[in-house]
Amino acid sequence: MEQPTPAQRQHRHQHRTPHLHPGAWWLWSLSLGTAATRTTNPLLLTLLITVSAYVVAARRPHTPWSRSYGAFLKLALAVVLVRLAFAVILGSPIPGTHTLVHLPEVPLPHWAQGIRLGGKVTAEALTFALYDALRLATLLVCVGAANALANPSRLLKSLPGALYELGVAVVVALTFAPHLVADVRRLRAARRLRGRPDKGLRGLLQVGLPVLEGALERSVALAAAMDARGYGRTADVPPAVRRTTAALTLGGLLGVCAGTYGLLTAEGGTYGLPVLLAGVAAALAGLWLGGRRTLRTRYRPDLWDTRAWLVTASGVAVAALLTLAASRDPAALHPGVVPLVAPTLPLWPAAAVLIGLLPAFLTPAPEAATDTRKEPTT
Repeated sequence: MEQPTPAQRQHRHQHRTPHLHPGAWWLWSLSLGTAATRTTNPLLLTLLITVSAYVVAARRPHTPWSRSYGAFLKLALAVVLVRLAFAVILGSPIPGTHTLVHLPEVPLPHWAQGIRLGGKVTAEALTFALYDALRLATLLVCVGAANALANPSRLLKSLPGALYELGVAVVVALTFAPHLVADVRRLRAARRLRGRPDKGLRGLLQVGLPVLEGALERSVALAAAMDARGYGRTADVPPAVRRTTAALTLGGLLGVCAGTYGLLTAEGGTYGLPVLLAGVAAALAGLWLGGRRTLRTRYRPDLWDTRAWLVTASGVAVAALLTLAASRDPAALHPGVVPLVAPTLPLWPAAAVLIGLLPAFLTPAPEAATDTRKEPTT
């Protein structure tokens, strides 16, 4: 019988798993979040949120964990409202001349100097708080997009062997929000079918206990499954290899920290990049050696194909171009509040943000990306 060629085997593998590599979704989303940290322009931040929302709406699979994007949007809105409330109640160090309201000021003792309750609320202080809160909200929305697009179980399978235990903890933490949202929706639908209230404080209290019970049952089931699959078993490696792995990993992390600090400071511009590259190389070598202690296999691993590179490149391009724009035209990306001026939309940074829409056209449709089969990860 004729054996298939490597190209034919790769084609069959891609035909079985047409979905995108989950790591590409995370890199794309984190790159958009990085771009959000480079600007306080509300128009650009709103455009970043719109880009992530469009990609999520076009490529979100029909699975329970993908419904958590709405929860992240609500969390982002809550962050904006809380930040504005703090600016109104506790005041702001931003000076302003446009007074909106003058609240009664509560006198505080001398040891609380620098803090005030109430007083004058200016338009400049509220605008500064809004810009600052919107940047954090955009970062949360980008993380929510990654949580809605990337399959956490497939992301766990793609991690290096040395990071498997850490990856399990991260995946369990990331899947908490989607499962919580699914449980709340299921219980609220059941209460509506029974004619019972599902809103307000009473409905929240009566739904909270079943949700907590379901979380505990899921934790026990997860612990039993991990124990049955031999989670935590490691292979015997020579002591010299363990010491070398620890030295490379620790040295690599220190090199990454020192190199990053050098790139962010003017004095370390000469040594920052070489130290960063050396630290990354040492950390990767430590991870490769550390993977020899993990006894696990991958069943039909996801391939990092051309689409994954293009999706990642689109996000990295947005982050790089906005970083360049922030250094060349800081006034456009950071509109001033003193004096208070209306923000304008810079054209080429806005065009750079639109590059983030490419995954909506390069990746497969949600029906093709959905994979509900239970596959072993150990």
